[in-house]
Amino acid sequence: MPADRTNKTKATKQTGTSHSSSPSSSSSPGFIPPHGGYENLLAYRKSQIIYDATVRFCDRFINKRSRSHDQMVQAARSGNKNIAEGSQVSGTSKESELKLTGVARASLEELLGDYKDYLRQHGHREWNKNDREALYVRKLGARNDESHESYRSFIETRPAETVANILLCLIHQANYLLDQQLRQLEQEFLQAGGLRERMTRARLAVRAAGGQAKQTKPPFP
Repeated sequence: MPADRTNKTKATKQTGTSHSSSPSSSSSPGFIPPHGGYENLLAYRKSQIIYDATVRFCDRFINKRSRSHDQMVQAARSGNKNIAEGSQVSGTSKESELKLTGVARASLEELLGDYKDYLRQHGHREWNKNDREALYVRKLGARNDESHESYRSFIETRPAETVANILLCLIHQANYLLDQQLRQLEQEFLQAGGLRERMTRARLAVRAAGGQAKQTKPPFP
């Protein structure tokens, strides 16, 4: 992973996974902590590019009546939407955020396998990570202004072999970011937990305090 991508990942941890920039968030403390802000997550933005590009790839190269067409589009959609849903639900349950982010990661891994299968079954070559073409896609992916427009001309005009390999590169990048995010979420879950976890701890604390009070109550009125 290039240094500029590493820096962007660090920035994501500070501004993206904190969920503090969404309209749903509040600068004042409340019962439900700040949440949302998924638009700022690099993994979300990358997954959105993958979703849009996969829809176009399938429309161009896979029969719409094919089961593979629907499965690939749905896997790409799941990868994108579960990141957003996980971020939005983070204010009430860190456990749910962790699970939904894990679903997104699994969906993109499924999509990765679909693209690999397509290349293999059609006799196409899969790019090595150090190939000139792969390095070029990695360079585009490290730009701060990266969007679907960065790849549109390639997605629309290049043959299936090239487009599938571009998508493989993008999915590898998104999966790396999601792995980083999942590790951070695991730590946050262990340290704080979501609303449900905090309420459970509070109930246990009240119950324990009640038990201690009964034990220390004097044996006379």
